[in-house]
Amino acid sequence: MSGSDEPARAEAPQAPMFGKIAILGVGLIGSSLALACRRHGLAGRLAGYARSAGSREVVERLRLTDSVHGDPAEAVADADLVVLCVPVGANAAVAEAIAPALKPGAIVSDVGSVKQAVIRDVGPALPEGVHFVPGHPIAGTEHSGPGAGFADLFEERYCVLTPPPGTDAAAVERVAELWRRCGARVETMEAAHHDKVLAMTSHLPHLISYTIVGTAFDLAESERGEVVKFAAGGFRDFTRIAGSDPVMWRDIFLNNREAVLEILQRFGEDLSRLQRAIRWGEGEALEDLFQRTREIRRGVIQLGQAGTFDAREAKKDEGED
Repeated sequence: MSGSDEPARAEAPQAPMFGKIAILGVGLIGSSLALACRRHGLAGRLAGYARSAGSREVVERLRLTDSVHGDPAEAVADADLVVLCVPVGANAAVAEAIAPALKPGAIVSDVGSVKQAVIRDVGPALPEGVHFVPGHPIAGTEHSGPGAGFADLFEERYCVLTPPPGTDAAAVERVAELWRRCGARVETMEAAHHDKVLAMTSHLPHLISYTIVGTAFDLAESERGEVVKFAAGGFRDFTRIAGSDPVMWRDIFLNNREAVLEILQRFGEDLSRLQRAIRWGEGEALEDLFQRTREIRRGVIQLGQAGTFDAREAKKDEGED
């Protein structure tokens, strides 16, 4: 029993962070963001934009947003926060289309995996008085489309913000707090540094996966069937990554080409050394490499970043030693 004679008071519901949030592009990330915003009460209203009528029908059926539009300018009318969730290559056209409809003081952000290109394509199109806070939630699955989203996608995942110099600090904090309330860990870094880091941690692994699965596909038909039939865990992991949205990844590689090519060259040099070690039976060199990479895996697990980046699955691989 409480020592106070005052009656218990119910905690007042938290007011939405934004009166209206517009989500432009309601694929995996956009639909997951909409669901997370609903769950955590982050918006008074949610508006969505989807280019295709089929996607708009799914958004309406699943009630992902309060309204869904085929014109991005209609979606952003009176929005306090606009989040671009379209492929990186579409950002310039969408930013140009919405610019006249943005209200003064609005914040524009995005979720793209390449930040320098987003700043290049979106920043110049935005009118004076609109704040631009680029972002990248590092989360996803191989699935795409508005039906693929789920509110837990960002739980315990990192979201990196790359505000250009001079960006309003209050706007940056509001975007950061939105992602925190969606369950993400927020960090800020310079856009070029982000692109180089992601070239190594995300873009190169996808490129390798696409290449390995493509090599398997190009085998003679009888061998290809056996590759699929007897796929071991490693190959299955590659096929999962290679099953990602082809349009999105086409745009990522084209818009982060310098960083990807630099990392790819280093990878090629390392691969040549590994090839020589195998050819000349240098077992000690092979074991040393495998031991070092095993330590990296342990670090990933300890940071809670293991698994398929699907928060509905186990966060850690308990069986690893």
